[in-house]
Amino acid sequence: MLFQDLGIIEPILRALHEEGYRTPTPIQQQAIPIVLQGKDLLGVAQTGTGKTAAFAVPILQLLGDRTAVGRPNAQKGHGKRKHIRCLILTPTRELAVQIEESFEAYGRHVGLSSLVIFGGVKQGAQTSALHRGVDIVVATPGRLLDLMDQGFVDLSHVEIFVLDEADRMLDMGFVRDVRDIIAELSQKRQTLFFSATMPAAIVSLASDILNHPVKIAITPPASTVDMIQQLLYYVEKAKKPDLLLQILEDTSIRSALVFTRTKRGADVVARTLERNRINAEAIHGNKAQNARQRALTNFKAKKTRVLVATDIAARGIDVDDLEYVINYEIPNVPETYVHRIGRTGRAGASGTALSFCAPDEKPFVRDIEKLTGKKIPVAHDHPFAKSDRASEPQLTHARPQQHSRQQQQPRQQHSNRQDGRQQDSNSNRPSQKPAQHSNQKPKANQGRRRRWRGQREG
Repeated sequence: MLFQDLGIIEPILRALHEEGYRTPTPIQQQAIPIVLQGKDLLGVAQTGTGKTAAFAVPILQLLGDRTAVGRPNAQKGHGKRKHIRCLILTPTRELAVQIEESFEAYGRHVGLSSLVIFGGVKQGAQTSALHRGVDIVVATPGRLLDLMDQGFVDLSHVEIFVLDEADRMLDMGFVRDVRDIIAELSQKRQTLFFSATMPAAIVSLASDILNHPVKIAITPPASTVDMIQQLLYYVEKAKKPDLLLQILEDTSIRSALVFTRTKRGADVVARTLERNRINAEAIHGNKAQNARQRALTNFKAKKTRVLVATDIAARGIDVDDLEYVINYEIPNVPETYVHRIGRTGRAGASGTALSFCAPDEKPFVRDIEKLTGKKIPVAHDHPFAKSDRASEPQLTHARPQQHSRQQQQPRQQHSNRQDGRQQDSNSNRPSQKPAQHSNQKPKANQGRRRRWRGQREG
């Protein structure tokens, strides 16, 4: 099947061709015709399946067609500001930027305007664009609600609403914010709902906001990508820096995405690599937005060999031919493991996911294997091996064995620290301790209950 077989209009087909798209992925084959029919959609799909194009392409076509026939909501001409006609909610800044860039690329010949809204930057440019009027808004919940509270955003004319990465919204504690936003939307709308997993809370949210949806599931929930080679390294926590350095001695590993659970942990790992002459940068919620974007750009351009990231900051990272993902720390929510390793092996490519497991992380591995229904093969042929599964067959890593480094790295004691101020907003389970904002007070005349959101957006 080709894209022209899906009933896509010529201007969008031309843009897809310019972007190098030839054959639609399974989710695109199934979702695009459903969305073009105006139906609600519930899509269960892992990262790396082509999900963004699956909703962006038909949305651009629907809005473009309605503008051409003089739909009132288009507000074209007559000196009136255009209404927001499509809203896409996503949990992180990086993913929001990526989605808006996709709309710009696929819709370059359609004539629709788009805007990305996220926190961590001054709002002036965003409010100026809203004042001029835009057709499509891609936003993170916190900043969007802030602008709504200030009167800059009117969602009453939204025709199509997309909730992307719904399970991650749940993990980050955004579900109530999402419900606040949905309450401002018109009941006469088309809703598209995407999630990699479907825990009970997400099933409940979907049933509340979807109207007789068509459900598509490209892979079973929580199944891992078959093309990804997974290896588990049992190692003492203090030896993790040495193991990482030993693995990265292999120059055939041209780029690697390394995951930690905390912001501080990401900084410590990046500094350790830099001290050992390995080009690395950290990306997390405490970094300024321009620094995060610069680190991501350098990694995509192969200027940075290793990107060390927390989970939420890494959401939306879409790097062509990323071969290695390294779980420096095992995630304590099993679904997060699926999201992490989904950064490699995208669109059918091969990839490798390496996971470092300290003794106190063994329960997390058992949870992951229970969720996925698969045992993660254990690598025994490294110099820091700690025996755990004596009955399992010996597995040999694809690289020749390297000798242990004589130089010891400082013991990392930060791995499981759950400091409320340092705990990453994108750690796998939200802290129960609320953030303190002593200098901020909600406006007295706000209709909706306001909660502080500024530090939760990855």
